[in-house]
Amino acid sequence: MEQPNLSYIHSMSGGDKAFEQKLINIIKEEFPQEKQAYYNSASAKQLKETAENVHKLKHKISILGLEKSYEIAREYEENLVEGNTNLENEFNNILQNITDYLEQL
Repeated sequence: MEQPNLSYIHSMSGGDKAFEQKLINIIKEEFPQEKQAYYNSASAKQLKETAENVHKLKHKISILGLEKSYEIAREYEENLVEGNTNLENEFNNILQNITDYLEQL
């Protein structure tokens, strides 16, 4: 599985460490909340709301340099809109991967 990284954040910051830290702090604050909202809607089988939560999480996935994971999330979101949950396990693994990474920052 690909590993999260800060390459995108570094490229955006132009070397501004304060900006990088601010962005990392925002991700560390928002990600757990968005992840919990996703799990709540997924466990309640609210597919439309689950798709909306996946959409929000896609941005964090992208910022953390996870290109393949982003494509899985994009496809999962589309599938949810059509009533299909078959990428749920893969998406949940991506969320766990990000959680583990953020805990180490």
